[in-house]
Amino acid sequence: MTDRIEKRARFDLVRYANVWEDAEVLCAALRPAEGKRLLSIASGGDNAFALLASGAEVVAVDLSRAQLAMVELKRAALRHLTQPEMLSFLGFREGADRRAVYSSFERELPESAREFWRAQPGAIHEGVGHAGKFERYFRLLRRRLLPLIHRRSTVLGLMEERDEAGRRSFYRERWDNLRWRLLFRVFFSRFVMGRLGRDPEFFRYVEGSVAERILERVEYALTALPNHTNPYLESILTGNFLRALPFYLRPEVYPNVQRHLDRLTLFHGPIDEACAVRSRSGAGDSAGFDGFNLSDLFEYLDPPASEAVYARLVEGARPGARIAYWNMLVPRRLAATHPRTRHLEEESRRLFARDYAFFYSAFVLDEVAA
Repeated sequence: MTDRIEKRARFDLVRYANVWEDAEVLCAALRPAEGKRLLSIASGGDNAFALLASGAEVVAVDLSRAQLAMVELKRAALRHLTQPEMLSFLGFREGADRRAVYSSFERELPESAREFWRAQPGAIHEGVGHAGKFERYFRLLRRRLLPLIHRRSTVLGLMEERDEAGRRSFYRERWDNLRWRLLFRVFFSRFVMGRLGRDPEFFRYVEGSVAERILERVEYALTALPNHTNPYLESILTGNFLRALPFYLRPEVYPNVQRHLDRLTLFHGPIDEACAVRSRSGAGDSAGFDGFNLSDLFEYLDPPASEAVYARLVEGARPGARIAYWNMLVPRRLAATHPRTRHLEEESRRLFARDYAFFYSAFVLDEVAA
Protein backbone atom coordinates (compact mmCIF):
# COMPACT_ATOMS: atom_id res chain seq x y z
CA MET A 1 0.00 0.00 0.00
CA THR A 2 1.80 3.14 -1.22
CA ASP A 3 -1.03 5.69 -1.47
CA ARG A 4 -0.62 7.44 1.89
CA ILE A 5 -2.16 10.90 2.14
CA GLU A 6 0.53 11.98 4.63
CA LYS A 7 3.05 11.78 1.77
CA ARG A 8 0.99 14.01 -0.51
CA ALA A 9 -0.61 16.79 1.57
CA ARG A 10 0.53 19.30 4.18
CA PHE A 11 -0.09 18.52 7.85
CA ASP A 12 1.99 21.23 9.52
CA LEU A 13 -0.84 23.73 10.01
CA VAL A 14 -4.21 23.88 11.71
CA ARG A 15 -6.54 23.08 8.88
CA TYR A 16 -9.66 22.72 11.02
CA ALA A 17 -10.14 24.75 14.22
CA ASN A 18 -13.55 23.11 14.55
CA VAL A 19 -14.94 19.82 13.32
CA TRP A 20 -17.25 20.15 10.33
CA GLU A 21 -19.03 16.82 10.74
CA ASP A 22 -22.29 16.43 12.65
CA ALA A 23 -21.55 15.12 16.15
CA GLU A 24 -25.17 14.16 16.78
CA VAL A 25 -25.20 11.94 13.71
CA LEU A 26 -21.89 10.40 14.79
CA CYS A 27 -23.04 9.72 18.36
CA ALA A 28 -26.29 8.19 17.13
CA ALA A 29 -24.26 5.92 14.84
CA LEU A 30 -21.54 4.79 17.27
CA ARG A 31 -23.66 4.77 20.45
CA PRO A 32 -20.91 5.83 22.88
CA ALA A 33 -21.37 4.64 26.47
CA GLU A 34 -19.53 3.65 29.61
CA GLY A 35 -17.30 0.65 28.93
CA LYS A 36 -17.01 1.26 25.19
CA ARG A 37 -13.72 2.00 23.48
CA LEU A 38 -13.76 4.24 20.40
CA LEU A 39 -11.14 5.24 17.85
CA SER A 40 -11.65 8.66 16.27
CA ILE A 41 -9.96 11.00 13.82
CA ALA A 42 -8.96 13.96 16.02
CA SER A 43 -9.25 16.95 13.65
CA GLY A 44 -10.30 19.91 15.85
CA GLY A 45 -11.27 17.59 18.70
CA ASP A 46 -14.97 18.47 18.83
CA ASN A 47 -16.29 15.03 17.93
CA ALA A 48 -13.80 13.23 20.16
CA PHE A 49 -15.13 15.35 23.03
CA ALA A 50 -18.70 14.60 21.96
CA LEU A 51 -17.98 10.86 22.16
CA LEU A 52 -16.44 11.36 25.62
CA ALA A 53 -19.61 12.91 26.99
CA SER A 54 -21.29 9.53 27.42
CA GLY A 55 -18.32 8.09 29.31
CA ALA A 56 -16.67 6.10 26.53
CA GLU A 57 -12.89 5.76 26.30
CA VAL A 58 -11.71 7.61 23.20
CA VAL A 59 -8.42 7.37 21.32
CA ALA A 60 -8.12 10.42 19.02
CA VAL A 61 -5.59 10.12 16.23
CA ASP A 62 -4.26 12.52 13.62
CA LEU A 63 -1.43 12.78 11.10
CA SER A 64 -1.10 16.45 12.00
CA ARG A 65 0.76 17.54 15.11
CA ALA A 66 -0.89 20.93 14.64
CA GLN A 67 -4.35 19.36 14.94
CA LEU A 68 -3.25 17.42 18.02
CA ALA A 69 -1.94 20.67 19.52
CA MET A 70 -5.43 22.11 18.98
CA VAL A 71 -7.00 19.16 20.81
CA GLU A 72 -4.47 19.46 23.66
CA LEU A 73 -5.28 23.15 23.99
CA LYS A 74 -9.02 22.56 24.07
CA ARG A 75 -8.64 19.73 26.59
CA ALA A 76 -6.63 21.91 28.96
CA ALA A 77 -9.14 24.74 28.57
CA LEU A 78 -12.02 22.34 29.26
CA ARG A 79 -10.42 21.34 32.55
CA HIS A 80 -10.28 24.93 33.80
CA LEU A 81 -13.03 26.97 32.17
CA THR A 82 -16.76 27.16 32.61
CA GLN A 83 -18.87 26.82 29.49
CA PRO A 84 -19.32 30.62 29.05
CA GLU A 85 -15.58 31.13 29.66
CA MET A 86 -14.77 28.46 27.06
CA LEU A 87 -16.97 30.13 24.45
CA SER A 88 -15.12 33.39 25.09
CA PHE A 89 -11.67 31.79 25.03
CA LEU A 90 -12.36 30.06 21.71
CA GLY A 91 -13.41 33.41 20.23
CA PHE A 92 -17.16 32.79 19.99
CA ARG A 93 -17.95 35.45 22.60
CA GLU A 94 -16.31 38.74 23.59
CA GLY A 95 -14.93 39.59 27.00
CA ALA A 96 -11.85 37.45 27.63
CA ASP A 97 -8.20 38.39 27.86
CA ARG A 98 -7.42 35.22 25.98
CA ARG A 99 -3.65 35.39 26.36
CA ALA A 100 -4.01 35.69 30.14
CA VAL A 101 -6.47 32.79 30.18
CA TYR A 102 -4.07 30.70 28.12
CA SER A 103 -1.18 31.52 30.46
CA SER A 104 -3.21 30.23 33.40
CA PHE A 105 -3.17 26.65 32.08
CA GLU A 106 -0.31 26.59 29.56
CA ARG A 107 1.86 24.53 31.94
CA GLU A 108 -0.55 21.60 31.56
CA LEU A 109 0.12 21.26 27.84
CA PRO A 110 2.81 18.86 26.63
CA GLU A 111 5.95 20.61 25.45
CA SER A 112 5.17 20.04 21.76
CA ALA A 113 1.81 21.80 22.11
CA ARG A 114 3.34 24.65 24.15
CA GLU A 115 5.91 25.22 21.43
CA PHE A 116 3.21 25.25 18.77
CA TRP A 117 1.00 27.81 20.53
CA ARG A 118 3.88 30.04 21.59
CA ALA A 119 4.47 30.55 17.88
CA GLN A 120 0.78 31.44 17.39
CA PRO A 121 0.12 34.40 19.74
CA GLY A 122 -2.25 35.99 17.24
CA ALA A 123 -4.42 32.88 17.14
CA ILE A 124 -4.66 32.84 20.93
CA HIS A 125 -5.55 36.54 21.02
CA GLU A 126 -8.22 36.27 18.34
CA GLY A 127 -9.59 32.97 19.64
CA VAL A 128 -8.38 29.60 18.41
CA GLY A 129 -11.86 28.72 17.20
CA HIS A 130 -11.08 30.96 14.22
CA ALA A 131 -7.50 29.74 13.64
CA GLY A 132 -8.02 27.07 10.97
CA LYS A 133 -7.42 27.34 7.25
CA PHE A 134 -10.97 26.11 6.63
CA GLU A 135 -12.40 28.78 8.96
CA ARG A 136 -10.41 31.47 7.13
CA TYR A 137 -11.80 30.15 3.86
CA PHE A 138 -15.34 30.75 5.10
CA ARG A 139 -14.33 34.16 6.46
CA LEU A 140 -13.43 35.09 2.89
CA LEU A 141 -16.83 33.88 1.70
CA ARG A 142 -18.61 35.80 4.44
CA ARG A 143 -16.72 39.08 4.07
CA ARG A 144 -15.99 39.28 0.36
CA LEU A 145 -18.50 37.22 -1.59
CA LEU A 146 -21.79 37.18 0.32
CA PRO A 147 -22.05 41.00 0.30
CA LEU A 148 -21.94 40.81 -3.50
CA ILE A 149 -24.86 38.39 -3.48
CA HIS A 150 -27.21 39.42 -0.69
CA ARG A 151 -27.87 42.17 1.78
CA ARG A 152 -27.03 41.39 5.38
CA SER A 153 -30.72 41.36 6.25
CA THR A 154 -31.22 38.56 3.73
CA VAL A 155 -28.26 36.60 5.11
CA LEU A 156 -29.59 36.86 8.65
CA GLY A 157 -33.09 36.13 7.40
CA LEU A 158 -31.92 32.76 6.10
CA MET A 159 -31.35 31.64 9.70
CA GLU A 160 -34.80 32.60 10.97
CA GLU A 161 -37.08 29.83 12.21
CA ARG A 162 -39.49 28.61 9.52
CA ASP A 163 -41.29 25.41 8.59
CA GLU A 164 -40.10 23.49 5.55
CA ALA A 165 -42.53 25.25 3.20
CA GLY A 166 -41.28 28.59 4.47
CA ARG A 167 -37.64 27.58 4.00
CA ARG A 168 -38.27 26.44 0.45
CA SER A 169 -40.10 29.65 -0.35
CA PHE A 170 -37.31 31.81 1.12
CA TYR A 171 -34.63 29.90 -0.78
CA ARG A 172 -36.50 30.03 -4.08
CA GLU A 173 -37.70 33.63 -3.90
CA ARG A 174 -34.94 35.46 -2.00
CA TRP A 175 -31.76 33.40 -1.93
CA ASP A 176 -31.31 31.37 -5.12
CA ASN A 177 -30.44 34.14 -7.56
CA LEU A 178 -28.02 34.18 -10.50
CA ARG A 179 -25.19 35.80 -8.51
CA TRP A 180 -25.47 33.09 -5.84
CA ARG A 181 -25.09 30.32 -8.38
CA LEU A 182 -22.28 31.97 -10.33
CA LEU A 183 -20.14 32.92 -7.31
CA PHE A 184 -20.83 29.58 -5.62
CA ARG A 185 -19.40 27.77 -8.64
CA VAL A 186 -16.25 29.88 -8.42
CA PHE A 187 -15.75 29.80 -4.66
CA PHE A 188 -16.41 26.08 -4.30
CA SER A 189 -14.52 25.07 -7.41
CA ARG A 190 -11.83 22.43 -7.15
CA PHE A 191 -9.14 25.09 -7.71
CA VAL A 192 -10.27 27.66 -5.12
CA MET A 193 -11.40 25.20 -2.48
CA GLY A 194 -8.25 23.13 -2.82
CA ARG A 195 -5.92 26.08 -2.34
CA LEU A 196 -7.80 28.24 0.13
CA GLY A 197 -9.88 25.75 2.11
CA ARG A 198 -8.64 22.18 2.03
CA ASP A 199 -5.64 20.86 0.07
CA PRO A 200 -5.34 20.17 -3.68
CA GLU A 201 -4.40 16.57 -2.91
CA PHE A 202 -7.75 16.04 -1.14
CA PHE A 203 -9.38 16.19 -4.59
CA ARG A 204 -7.12 13.70 -6.36
CA TYR A 205 -9.87 11.08 -6.76
CA VAL A 206 -12.78 13.46 -7.38
CA GLU A 207 -14.48 13.25 -10.76
CA GLY A 208 -16.82 15.85 -12.21
CA SER A 209 -17.74 19.30 -10.91
CA VAL A 210 -16.97 19.88 -7.23
CA ALA A 211 -19.15 22.99 -6.98
CA GLU A 212 -22.24 21.48 -8.61
CA ARG A 213 -22.27 18.52 -6.26
CA ILE A 214 -21.79 20.65 -3.16
CA LEU A 215 -24.54 23.03 -4.33
CA GLU A 216 -27.03 20.16 -4.42
CA ARG A 217 -26.31 19.36 -0.77
CA VAL A 218 -26.42 23.03 0.26
CA GLU A 219 -29.85 23.44 -1.33
CA TYR A 220 -31.07 20.37 0.56
CA ALA A 221 -29.71 21.65 3.87
CA LEU A 222 -31.15 25.13 3.45
CA THR A 223 -34.62 23.85 2.62
CA ALA A 224 -35.18 20.41 4.17
CA LEU A 225 -33.45 21.00 7.53
CA PRO A 226 -34.10 23.73 10.13
CA ASN A 227 -31.64 26.58 9.62
CA HIS A 228 -32.01 28.27 12.99
CA THR A 229 -30.58 25.24 14.83
CA ASN A 230 -27.74 24.49 12.38
CA PRO A 231 -24.39 25.42 14.01
CA TYR A 232 -22.37 24.90 10.81
CA LEU A 233 -24.56 27.27 8.80
CA GLU A 234 -24.53 29.85 11.58
CA SER A 235 -20.74 29.75 11.81
CA ILE A 236 -20.31 30.15 8.06
CA LEU A 237 -22.73 33.08 7.83
CA THR A 238 -21.85 34.94 11.05
CA GLY A 239 -18.32 33.77 11.95
CA ASN A 240 -19.48 32.46 15.32
CA PHE A 241 -21.60 29.86 17.02
CA LEU A 242 -24.28 32.01 18.60
CA ARG A 243 -27.64 30.32 19.10
CA ALA A 244 -26.61 26.90 17.73
CA LEU A 245 -23.54 25.42 19.44
CA PRO A 246 -21.33 22.44 18.61
CA PHE A 247 -22.52 19.44 20.60
CA TYR A 248 -19.67 19.36 23.13
CA LEU A 249 -20.12 23.07 23.97
CA ARG A 250 -23.82 22.86 24.79
CA PRO A 251 -24.59 23.66 28.44
CA GLU A 252 -26.21 20.28 29.08
CA VAL A 253 -23.27 18.36 27.54
CA TYR A 254 -20.26 20.41 28.65
CA PRO A 255 -20.05 19.11 32.28
CA ASN A 256 -20.13 15.51 31.05
CA VAL A 257 -17.22 16.20 28.72
CA GLN A 258 -15.26 17.76 31.58
CA ARG A 259 -15.98 14.77 33.81
CA HIS A 260 -14.49 12.28 31.37
CA LEU A 261 -11.43 14.12 30.00
CA ASP A 262 -9.09 11.54 31.53
CA ARG A 263 -10.59 8.96 29.17
CA LEU A 264 -9.16 10.71 26.10
CA THR A 265 -5.84 9.51 24.65
CA LEU A 266 -4.11 11.19 21.71
CA PHE A 267 -2.04 9.39 19.07
CA HIS A 268 0.10 10.89 16.31
CA GLY A 269 0.20 8.85 13.11
CA PRO A 270 -2.04 6.93 10.68
CA ILE A 271 -5.30 5.67 12.14
CA ASP A 272 -4.67 2.05 11.14
CA GLU A 273 -1.35 2.19 12.98
CA ALA A 274 -3.09 3.65 16.03
CA CYS A 275 -5.63 0.86 15.86
CA ALA A 276 -2.94 -1.82 15.75
CA VAL A 277 -1.00 -0.29 18.66
CA ARG A 278 -3.90 0.68 20.90
CA SER A 279 -5.98 -2.47 20.33
CA ARG A 280 -3.08 -4.50 21.70
CA SER A 281 -2.90 -2.36 24.83
CA GLY A 282 -5.94 -4.08 26.33
CA ALA A 283 -6.22 -7.61 27.56
CA GLY A 284 -8.91 -10.19 27.03
CA ASP A 285 -12.30 -8.57 26.54
CA SER A 286 -10.77 -5.08 26.89
CA ALA A 287 -8.74 -5.37 23.69
CA GLY A 288 -9.98 -3.79 20.48
CA PHE A 289 -12.50 -1.05 19.68
CA ASP A 290 -16.29 -0.83 19.73
CA GLY A 291 -16.54 2.00 17.25
CA PHE A 292 -14.59 4.02 14.67
CA ASN A 293 -15.06 7.62 13.60
CA LEU A 294 -13.12 7.81 10.34
CA SER A 295 -14.23 11.28 9.22
CA ASP A 296 -13.87 11.34 5.39
CA LEU A 297 -10.57 9.44 5.43
CA PHE A 298 -11.25 7.31 2.36
CA GLU A 299 -11.92 10.42 0.26
CA TYR A 300 -8.15 10.85 -0.05
CA LEU A 301 -7.09 7.27 -0.81
CA ASP A 302 -7.35 5.09 -3.88
CA PRO A 303 -9.48 1.91 -3.62
CA PRO A 304 -6.63 -0.52 -2.81
CA ALA A 305 -5.27 1.73 -0.06
CA SER A 306 -8.78 2.28 1.31
CA GLU A 307 -9.42 -1.45 1.45
CA ALA A 308 -6.09 -2.11 3.18
CA VAL A 309 -6.71 0.53 5.87
CA TYR A 310 -10.27 -0.70 6.38
CA ALA A 311 -9.07 -4.30 6.81
CA ARG A 312 -6.54 -3.28 9.46
CA LEU A 313 -9.22 -1.43 11.36
CA VAL A 314 -11.56 -4.41 11.28
CA GLU A 315 -8.72 -6.53 12.70
CA GLY A 316 -8.76 -4.23 15.73
CA ALA A 317 -12.53 -4.25 16.13
CA ARG A 318 -14.56 -6.01 18.78
CA PRO A 319 -17.55 -8.07 17.64
CA GLY A 320 -20.47 -5.77 16.87
CA ALA A 321 -18.23 -2.72 16.43
CA ARG A 322 -19.54 0.09 14.25
CA ILE A 323 -17.54 1.95 11.61
CA ALA A 324 -18.70 5.43 10.59
CA TYR A 325 -17.35 7.63 7.82
CA TRP A 326 -18.46 10.29 5.36
CA ASN A 327 -18.14 10.59 1.60
CA MET A 328 -17.83 14.13 0.32
CA LEU A 329 -17.11 13.89 -3.40
CA VAL A 330 -15.58 10.42 -3.79
CA PRO A 331 -17.91 7.43 -3.35
CA ARG A 332 -16.39 4.83 -1.04
CA ARG A 333 -18.24 1.78 0.32
CA LEU A 334 -15.88 -0.62 2.08
CA ALA A 335 -18.12 -3.16 3.82
CA ALA A 336 -18.36 -5.31 0.70
CA THR A 337 -14.56 -5.66 0.65
CA HIS A 338 -14.36 -7.46 3.99
CA PRO A 339 -16.13 -10.71 5.00
CA ARG A 340 -16.63 -9.61 8.62
CA THR A 341 -18.54 -6.39 7.90
CA ARG A 342 -21.94 -5.41 6.58
CA HIS A 343 -23.26 -2.04 5.51
CA LEU A 344 -26.22 -0.68 7.52
CA GLU A 345 -27.96 0.89 4.54
CA GLU A 346 -31.25 1.97 6.11
CA GLU A 347 -29.65 3.42 9.23
CA SER A 348 -27.01 5.22 7.15
CA ARG A 349 -29.70 6.87 5.02
CA ARG A 350 -31.81 7.82 8.03
CA LEU A 351 -28.89 9.45 9.81
CA PHE A 352 -27.67 11.22 6.68
CA ALA A 353 -31.12 12.72 6.13
CA ARG A 354 -30.72 14.72 9.38
CA ASP A 355 -27.03 15.60 8.90
CA TYR A 356 -26.52 19.34 9.46
CA ALA A 357 -22.99 19.35 7.99
CA PHE A 358 -24.08 19.78 4.42
CA PHE A 359 -20.78 19.37 2.54
CA TYR A 360 -21.01 15.60 2.34
CA SER A 361 -22.71 13.41 -0.24
CA ALA A 362 -23.19 10.37 2.01
CA PHE A 363 -22.83 9.05 5.53
CA VAL A 364 -21.72 5.41 5.73
CA LEU A 365 -22.27 3.16 8.73
CA ASP A 366 -20.93 -0.41 8.76
CA GLU A 367 -21.02 -3.11 11.42
CA VAL A 368 -18.52 -5.85 12.29
CA ALA A 369 -19.99 -9.33 12.67
CA ALA A 370 -20.68 -10.38 16.26
